[in-house]
Amino acid sequence: MELVWLYLIFLKIGFFTIGGGMAMLPLMQKELVSRELMTLAETVDMVAISQMTPGPFAVNAATFAGMKLYGVAGAAVATLGVITPSVVLTMIVAKFFLAYSKKPAVADAMSAVRPVVTGLILAAALNIGYESLLRGGVGGTVDIPALVMACVGLALLLFVKKLSPILLIAVFGAAGAVFLRP
Repeated sequence: MELVWLYLIFLKIGFFTIGGGMAMLPLMQKELVSRELMTLAETVDMVAISQMTPGPFAVNAATFAGMKLYGVAGAAVATLGVITPSVVLTMIVAKFFLAYSKKPAVADAMSAVRPVVTGLILAAALNIGYESLLRGGVGGTVDIPALVMACVGLALLLFVKKLSPILLIAVFGAAGAVFLRP
């Protein structure tokens, strides 16, 4: 029965997420943390690992969460749950989108969705930032080394156009292992 609930949780996450994997973070945090399946710190770890591993973020995150909760069966069930809506909706949209994409109402709807997705990603970034940069979460003290690393990483990504995010993750992961020990 637990695996059925896990499937339904990730089916909901997959169905109500618009805008890609990072936009799913607020809903994933709500579903997993509020049900006490994972802590906020564990969801931050899930995000980091899901970003580092090859493949779509949503699939990686679901697989990681399912594996942590219920082993290999949980990983398979969570992954299946999160991809089911995408597979079904993509097949439906692919059939009709090309025929109607030039219609003004469709173009207007797509324009209206973009800012909402941006807001969802920003909300997830703020939640992750609080957990990553504040010792003890919201209301805690600022972790200065982590803040410096975050600012340097952001600056590098913004201003060094050919910088590989993979290299940045590897370098900062190694630096974090050395400098951010509790």
